[in-house]
Amino acid sequence: MLIIRNSLLPFRRFNAINLLGLLFVRRGVKITPELINHERIHTAQILEMAVVGFYLWYVVEWIIRLFRKGNAYRQLRFEREAYLHQDDLDYLNRRRHYAWLMKDNNQTK
Repeated sequence: MLIIRNSLLPFRRFNAINLLGLLFVRRGVKITPELINHERIHTAQILEMAVVGFYLWYVVEWIIRLFRKGNAYRQLRFEREAYLHQDDLDYLNRRRHYAWLMKDNNQTK
């Protein structure tokens, strides 16, 4: 995964963003194994959704969740899977395809 440090991407509230497998990290953010793992989980999601499908699903789900109670970003299926498993550095070795669709994204625990 190519890591690009900059001050433009991602937007201020976020530390990193994975765009097409490129990891953009804000300057000053500590790059931890957990951060890398979180973004690698997104890369797996991106690949299984044929890139365009991932970004379309992500945006549509985010827009829908904006009108619901709670943090729209943290409630996204892709983000729930990545946050739930970011501390498990072996997760990708046993992750099932389309794991983000599983109820509660908790299929491996």
